[in-house]
Amino acid sequence: MKSVYTVTPVCTTEIIAFAKANTYFENLNTCLIGLSVDSNPSHLAWLNDIYIKTGIVIPFPIIADRNGTIARKYGMISNDISNTETVRNVFIIDDKGIVRTVLVYPMNVGRNISEIIRIVQSLQMADCSKGSTPANWLPGNPVIVPSPQTFNALQERTKEIEQNNNGMSWYLSFKEPPENCIEKVENKKIG
Repeated sequence: MKSVYTVTPVCTTEIIAFAKANTYFENLNTCLIGLSVDSNPSHLAWLNDIYIKTGIVIPFPIIADRNGTIARKYGMISNDISNTETVRNVFIIDDKGIVRTVLVYPMNVGRNISEIIRIVQSLQMADCSKGSTPANWLPGNPVIVPSPQTFNALQERTKEIEQNNNGMSWYLSFKEPPENCIEKVENKKIG
């Protein structure tokens, strides 16, 4: 039986970009896995075509989910769009199996690999520092200190902000992340 080649041009650019960034993810202790409702022979033909045309070997597995069982469990098949085509998603799942981030892309817009790396770094920094990362956080930036839980702690936080000029109010102040978090998340050799 001849395999049907149903991947899209956008997917091809993404799989190549993920392959090129795989070392970044590995250095962040993150494993990439692809999932597609295409067949294994279709994947093999696609990956071989990429290799022949670019010399790039895809270094991570791509799961063939022909009947869409996994895709349906994760809400990747939208019956409003199609009963068989997946919407394009990125799931960031932590080491405890908890889905921490879901990004959904339309079929005609490619994924932003740099942003996915930033999200992984941000999640790791927030977890390690026991804080939060603000809008547009990048490695090297301060993190948000958890809000005080008592009135006394609120007053102490207000004094600290006045002394250190490290926030705008008791509920929003910043700190440099602990050194062990910087080493764990920010100082990884990327590339």
